[in-house]
Amino acid sequence: MTTHAHIVVCDDEPDIRNTVAEYLEHHGYAVTPANAGPALRELVDSQHVDVVILDIRMPGEDGLSLARYLREHSDVAIIMLTGSAEIVDRVVGLEIGADDYVAKPVDLRELLARVKAVLRRTSASERVAEKARTPGPHQVQFGKCRFDPDAHKLYNAEGAEIAITPMEFRL
Repeated sequence: MTTHAHIVVCDDEPDIRNTVAEYLEHHGYAVTPANAGPALRELVDSQHVDVVILDIRMPGEDGLSLARYLREHSDVAIIMLTGSAEIVDRVVGLEIGADDYVAKPVDLRELLARVKAVLRRTSASERVAEKARTPGPHQVQFGKCRFDPDAHKLYNAEGAEIAITPMEFRL
């Protein structure tokens, strides 16, 4: 079984990194291990990556600053791994842009389920964005915006939906 999703596992602990990578490979994913921030940055900047599984506590550059970098430079899904019981780490990670969290010690079945869920969400949002970027038969283009009267929706230049009120729709 091959899913064709590319996952990077970034953890400074080789046992965790290799165990997670082997488990995900066994389930059909293409997995690239990374032991620290520089390796992760190089991978994300040079290859298509669908999901990054990122340890929050690493020597040197920590997972939170790496998550911030990833969010600023890509739309890759991020699952944070944490050995910390502190809720503040989780909250900050989610606020920075992590998509999910898994606590250490890692239950591999749970991690796999979370990877699948994140991939479902990201592929669904990509389909919606693509549909929004693709003009339908009754859509009207004006300036950089596009209006779909059948769906009662307005889209900006990037394809993101702009909320409009019923009164604005009638106008």
